[in-house]
Amino acid sequence: MSLFLGKIHYWLFNKILWFEGLEDEIIKLAENEGLDIEKLSSEINSKYGEKLPNKPLEDMIDTENIHGWLQSKIHSAEGRMAAWTTNILNNNENALVKMGNIYISQGKKAAKEVKGSKVILTNSKEIYNSVNDYILDGMPCDRVNEVITLEDDIVEWNTRICVHKEIWDMEKGSVSTFYNLRSLWIKAFVDEVNGDFEYIEMEDGIKTIKKK
Repeated sequence: MSLFLGKIHYWLFNKILWFEGLEDEIIKLAENEGLDIEKLSSEINSKYGEKLPNKPLEDMIDTENIHGWLQSKIHSAEGRMAAWTTNILNNNENALVKMGNIYISQGKKAAKEVKGSKVILTNSKEIYNSVNDYILDGMPCDRVNEVITLEDDIVEWNTRICVHKEIWDMEKGSVSTFYNLRSLWIKAFVDEVNGDFEYIEMEDGIKTIKKK
């Protein structure tokens, strides 16, 4: 494994940080719902590992195993999120609406970051790529998504494999909850980043970003 960090490693690192930012908001919801977050944090962190410290990637990563380190941090972040989500919903299933609002808010926040960087996304391909700058779907080598149509006015893709179900099964949660919440995130992101486009999920599982 190379001792040098490349753009893809910082790209994955940033995706983890965004997911951990979402985790912070979910933990706040857990506290508002009356859960014992100190006890749960101890249990969840013991099982999956703690969040990343506020340090640059190069000061933390195992340069002897760059791929393995990043993969382990993705698994850790996803495990904690599945655990927090499941615990909240087991306590009060009606909290799902509040969770949805958190995902929507963060999707808009990510889109505003893109617009704040003066990047203008003018077609479906650019928006699709930008969505994948933020959402976690395993490692690039997992090749989770299969693009079917790649045009300026429309991008269509399906999920070739699911890298999330095993984690959610471990927490006795439903991976469909994760996908439904993330769909809200993507829709909010697309709406905010360029209102001329929309995100749609078809009944056959095909996902679409297209011009309205």
